[in-house]
Parts: sequence; C-alpha cells; structure tokens
Amino acid sequence: MSHPSSKETQDILFSIYNTLYNYYGPQYWWPGEAPFEVMIGAILTQNTNWRNVETAIKNLKEGGFLTPDRINRISVKRLQRLIKPVGFFNIKAERVKAFVRYIMREYLGDISKMKKEKTSFLRKKLLGIKGIGPETCDSILLYALEKPVFVVDAYTRRVFSRHKIIGEKDCYSEIQLVFEKNLNRDVKLFNEFHALIVRLAKDRCKAKKYECETCPLESLL
Repeated sequence: MSHPSSKETQDILFSIYNTLYNYYGPQYWWPGEAPFEVMIGAILTQNTNWRNVETAIKNLKEGGFLTPDRINRISVKRLQRLIKPVGFFNIKAERVKAFVRYIMREYLGDISKMKKEKTSFLRKKLLGIKGIGPETCDSILLYALEKPVFVVDAYTRRVFSRHKIIGEKDCYSEIQLVFEKNLNRDVKLFNEFHALIVRLAKDRCKAKKYECETCPLESLL
C-alpha cells in the first residue's frame, strides 16, 4: 500500500500519540523489575498471556534462578518445570537457554556490558539466536536495554491498518520504518507509544469487535 506522505504521517502519529496519552495516561510499561527479568519475560510471553509469564517469572525468582549464570547452569528439564505455566515450555526453555548462552559467552552474564553495544550490532546478534524473532528482539532492545527501536506487534498492525496508515500485509520492517522514520528516536516515546497502542487494542480496537464510536481516536478516523 502507498503510505501517507512523510509530513502527513508525522502529524497523524503525533495526533494519535497525544490523544491516547491524554486519554489513558502513562502506562508504566514494561512490567519487570530488572533488565534480565524483562528479557526473559519477552521470550516467555510469545503465544501466551502475561499472567502465565508472571507465574513463571515468580517460579524462577523464588528458586533463585533469575540470573544469567543460574539459568545457564540448571538443566533444561528443571527450567521446563519452572516455566511450565507459559505453555510450549519445552520450546521456550530451549530458547531461554540459547539466549542465556549468548549472554554468558559474549558478556559473561553482565547486562551492563551488553547495554553498551551499538543497537544495530545487538539487533543482528539477537536475531541470530534460535527462536528470537523481530518482536521479541526489539522488546529486549527497547524495554530491557533502552535502545530506540519501535516494537511492532499484532496490536500495532491492527490499529494502524484500520486507520490506513499501514497496509494489512505490510511486513514487520515496513511497519517499523513508518514509526522510526516519522518520530524522534526516543526510548521513552517509543516505550509509551507502544504501550498505549496495546492498551487501545485491548480496550476498544479488538480483533473481532472494534468500538469505533467510543474510541478515543474516533475523530481521527
């Protein structure tokens, strides 16, 4: 699809952001106490709801396993039992293990060292880890490592395709470029904007039922 002109897109995006922020207020996203916890949460939340992830994170915390070194050293079987609430726990345990092996190998488990890397370098490396796709990768970069990348998910696609800003069949990178090209590359802005999109999609712009007449963006349709 042909997207609106750059100036028009900038105006639309800022109007949407300001409208949602004024309506919902700050979202304080991502839920997590420390960068590594956020990273593990980003991997575990694939194809499940956040409540299940919270239970799995709690299991890891209570067992004293929520560090790169501890997860690296426990058996896959034990990790599977700890994260069982998230579903697909066999696959996800392998993904967590692969991710942690990378952190241990490259940074000796020190997230602060990882954070000092260039965004483009980290993104390429993370996407090379089995089971980490663009959305998970960018969630780790934005929410855990505070890198200015815009996270695209099903909610983003749903809201912005309905507003004709993107096409329903646009790929991840095309959608991401719309935001990164037309907004200031600011971590706080990207964080808040994505969180507000998620809130709107769950609240009004649902997959099968959308409530346009009571939507805060109704005047912008």
